[in-house]
Amino acid sequence: MNPNATALVLIEFQNDFTTAGGVFHDAVKDVMHQSDMLANTATTVQQARALGVKIIHLPIQFAEGYPELTKRDYGILKGVADGAAFLSGSWGAEMTEAISHEPGDILVEGKRGLDGFATTGLDLVLRNNGIQNLVVAGFLTNCCVEGTVRSGYEKGYNVVTLTDCTATFTDEQQHAAESFTLPMFSQTLQHTAFLKALSAP
Repeated sequence: MNPNATALVLIEFQNDFTTAGGVFHDAVKDVMHQSDMLANTATTVQQARALGVKIIHLPIQFAEGYPELTKRDYGILKGVADGAAFLSGSWGAEMTEAISHEPGDILVEGKRGLDGFATTGLDLVLRNNGIQNLVVAGFLTNCCVEGTVRSGYEKGYNVVTLTDCTATFTDEQQHAAESFTLPMFSQTLQHTAFLKALSAP
């Protein structure tokens, strides 16, 4: 896998997921800890960046009152609004300090839903940088990771999901995504296999 044609997209590595006190941290912490996904991701970012992979941070955030969202009585985005999660300017919406940020990284703003392409310039950024390999990590495995992976697959990218750099609410949901859903739209790799593929001659 050519590092110079590869981007690692980090979905919602924000305090509301990653850090104690975050709105959704208690819901995801068991799956996070089981795979050590935060440490795996930090290692992957550092090593991939050094090899020439483009690191893209893809957070989500909303204005006070969540005017960007349709009023609904079901679904994950209702939970976001009800929990006052990822509120612009809040500690919870800030990027976690567990993942390093460097001047050469790219911050793609504008994510307001489940698909990382839908309301952002992600596709333009990838194409402007000559990216062919789209590698995805983050939260939630069966929600925003899956939504972004689906879109990337349909847009013609060679898509990889780093299964031990993702997390969701339960082991059952994580297993179902890894085993049944994500392989329909991506190659599912552990972070070690991805790093090995990058450095292969």
